[in-house]
Amino acid sequence: MLRTTLALLLFAIATPAPLWAQFEKVQPDESKAATVLGTSKTTKYQVGVRIQAVGGPVAGLNATIPVPADWPEQTVRLADEKITPGIGNVGYRMVEGTVKEMLIAIPRMNPGQTVEALITVEVERRSAAPPQDTSGLTLPKRLPLAMRRYLGASPFIESRHGEIRKQAREIVKDIDSDWKKVEAIYDWVRDNITFTTTNNTNAVTCLREKKGDFEDVTGLFIALCRAEDIPTRMVWIPGSSYAEFYLEDADDNGHWYPCRVAGDRAFGEMPDHPIILQKGDNFRVPGRKDAVRFVNEKLTGKAISGGGKPKVEFVREVIGG
Repeated sequence: MLRTTLALLLFAIATPAPLWAQFEKVQPDESKAATVLGTSKTTKYQVGVRIQAVGGPVAGLNATIPVPADWPEQTVRLADEKITPGIGNVGYRMVEGTVKEMLIAIPRMNPGQTVEALITVEVERRSAAPPQDTSGLTLPKRLPLAMRRYLGASPFIESRHGEIRKQAREIVKDIDSDWKKVEAIYDWVRDNITFTTTNNTNAVTCLREKKGDFEDVTGLFIALCRAEDIPTRMVWIPGSSYAEFYLEDADDNGHWYPCRVAGDRAFGEMPDHPIILQKGDNFRVPGRKDAVRFVNEKLTGKAISGGGKPKVEFVREVIGG
């Protein structure tokens, strides 16, 4: 799912505020929630695009690429930028309130010309410990409208499929505690599904074949939780993903609790410090017809007489490891 995509998508970028100020301003709706306490680690991450005009001039190019954003457990600071001549406007927008995209416009490039729009960010990621008392954690009594997407089906996460619903009922049938229901689903997936490195499929296939890659096993866990009306979503990190589930405490305050389904056991906690790229698994991206579970980078453009083709390299890498 983490792959480069070329598609025809036109977007308008208004004249932006100074890049650094706009980067700080455009953040997810949840970025101001209570801070998750834990150890912290700061990592540099570079993201952006490098384009060369091959075989003739190119014009009207627009690129989009997801960038890390602030979350209660993550703070992102813009450390450096490299915007070469030929780049028009650079701006930012939120997709569905949880994915931050960098928008890059290139009006025209001469044959052989190369342009770059790169930013380097410092990502401070905090770990999360499990709650000491889980007895009072329950399903939300009234879920906010914006969060109801985490109860329904998503691309490749068929939470309303009959086989998914049947398996979920079987797993939790004798359990009263909502926390323990989630943990039972978590343990069932880890005990019964083999984690492989094959190409990703979907939750139903993963359930039937009892194997899948990190997207499949995480997606199956999410599907089984949603089948029991437990709000759950994907958290995307470099090269992998984990899940979060949402429960309320005795004061009706809701919290997201992380769990790593593929890899070392981590339920209700996240002892590591992976960079969060985006959260969610059901996005309607401007210019795309179908919903996607991960927002990929894109490059679009228009044909011109005697024009060439853009050679594009999207950059997203951890600096120093």
